[in-house]
Amino acid sequence: MSTAYILVSCEPGCEIAVVDELRTLPSVVEANRIYGSSYEIIVKVTADDGNKLRDTISRDIRRIEKVKSTQTMTVIEGNKGGHL
Repeated sequence: MSTAYILVSCEPGCEIAVVDELRTLPSVVEANRIYGSSYEIIVKVTADDGNKLRDTISRDIRRIEKVKSTQTMTVIEGNKGGHL
């Protein structure tokens, strides 16, 4: 399973509508508005593998009409013990 967190910048005043649309996507685990950043939304996405994850980001998230830009942070798997 591949996981990524995506920061999303959208057009002003469209945050709630974009979050609502993001939450309808099957790969989206969470989508929340945030403050204190140049991005307005953070999204947690999971997929069976990295290719499907990349497709979700480019095909589904970046094509939402009011999304201006994204920054993706892919989770590094394999640390099961919870330590760095």
